Amino acid sequence: MDKSVNKSKGRFISLEGCEGCGKSTQAVLMKTQLEALGVTVIMTREPGGTPTGEMIRDMLQHHATGENITPAAEVLLFAASRAQHVTNVIRPALEQGHWVICDRFVDSSLAYQAGGRGIPLEQVLAVNEYALDGCWPDVTLWFDVTVETALERMADRGAHPDRFESEAGSFHQKVAQMYGVLHKCFKDRIVRLDASQSIEDIAAQVNACLRAKVGADL
Repeated sequence: MDKSVNKSKGRFISLEGCEGCGKSTQAVLMKTQLEALGVTVIMTREPGGTPTGEMIRDMLQHHATGENITPAAEVLLFAASRAQHVTNVIRPALEQGHWVICDRFVDSSLAYQAGGRGIPLEQVLAVNEYALDGCWPDVTLWFDVTVETALERMADRGAHPDRFESEAGSFHQKVAQMYGVLHKCFKDRIVRLDASQSIEDIAAQVNACLRAKVGADL
């Protein structure tokens, strides 16, 4: 099959999943393949993506002061980072016809703060709808893997865990369950991928999804 991609329109792709699901690896592969087809790709992440967002990321992940970050404050900090990200990076890139690949976006807040923290989903969604200002992804790739596998992968990495990685298994289970709920709520946008497979097999799933959703054949 000929390799092809519509380069006349910017596309926004977000990657989601529990810790250790392999989405970051797939983001790099996708960027490399799209660039080989002549597409300008902006690869970014959340929280972060801007200088202000990166400061918020450090605060959320490591809380150097030792002060407890309340669930409500957590929601608002993520949304603040996202608002800055959309205005200064994502929307301008899309308007220039570039493709944006974002490692985590709004669904992470919905899964982690509504699922993991237990804040009502409609409240988290309302805050983030304001932050997004209509800038939703064209397609969201959900890398679904069991919590047990995810925790094993995190342990194998050997890195010092951040605030979220350090949460109990029950927290990660709630996050995973919420991703399933979101998949049903946003079935036209969120595509489930089996992240228990090999890197090559997962990449093939990504290719099939992009071909079907946004007309890109990698």
